[in-house]
Amino acid sequence: MTADAARELLNHIRTVPDFPRRGISFKDITPLIEDGRALHTAVDALAEATDGIAYDRILSAEARGFVFGTALAYRARKGLILARKPNKLPREIISATYELEYGTDALEAHADAIPEGARVLVADDLLATGGTARAMCQLVENAGGTVAGVAFLIELGYLGGRDKLKPYDVVSLITYDDPED
Repeated sequence: MTADAARELLNHIRTVPDFPRRGISFKDITPLIEDGRALHTAVDALAEATDGIAYDRILSAEARGFVFGTALAYRARKGLILARKPNKLPREIISATYELEYGTDALEAHADAIPEGARVLVADDLLATGGTARAMCQLVENAGGTVAGVAFLIELGYLGGRDKLKPYDVVSLITYDDPED
């Protein structure tokens, strides 16, 4: 990604202090999504960053992950697999749970969405603690697929989420190494 592209993306990400609760600095990407040029830059940069990864389909989690997963799938002419919160999908599902600060949550995908042996790129907007991304990787592997790589617009490096994704190849466009950034 060029320095100009990185600057453009950073200029469209707002940090919202104390959201959703005190002590958290939320990275708001809605200004980036709302600006056509910035969104185009982000999708192009993600596509370029994942260009060397051989994959058959993309798996993304709701809701912001769908924005980038859909755009990448369209550009690559690949199918998109939806990872949803429980009880949102109408057919037979597979599920993976992950830890939250106070409990657990789960993601589900249609059981037939990941063919045996499929190489799947996991794509999402943000890597924080790694729980959601790890659950998406588990969905792929539980279905008999292979995680080809994992891609994010933003990584909160100070939370160590990348460690939960070993041994997968992880790509992120913007990394915040300090919670004060």
